[in-house]
Amino acid sequence: MNSNKIIGYILLVVGLAIIFWTLYQSYNIFTDKISAPIIFKTQILQQKSKINNQEDLQQQLQQQINELLPPDTLPKILNLFSWSVLAGILILGGGQIAGIGVKMIK
Repeated sequence: MNSNKIIGYILLVVGLAIIFWTLYQSYNIFTDKISAPIIFKTQILQQKSKINNQEDLQQQLQQQINELLPPDTLPKILNLFSWSVLAGILILGGGQIAGIGVKMIK
């Protein structure tokens, strides 16, 4: 067996390992066993108003918005989207590496 075939098999195994690791991580993220990599996070800013009526109105509005859409929803969606893009890139790269390995085996 020449060195090209050995390198080809190594590349094939590495490419498949990247693909399966990415799929395993994605499964764990989407079944909520682990959290997605945190790229986006929220910062809660509170402003003090001088008028009591305005403050009450702002608090009521903030409570209604929080009931409709919790504050951490948007960052979670963005983190899942960014993981999905990264997973797609990793799977594509793993496929390319495995493809190169198959070509070297032939």
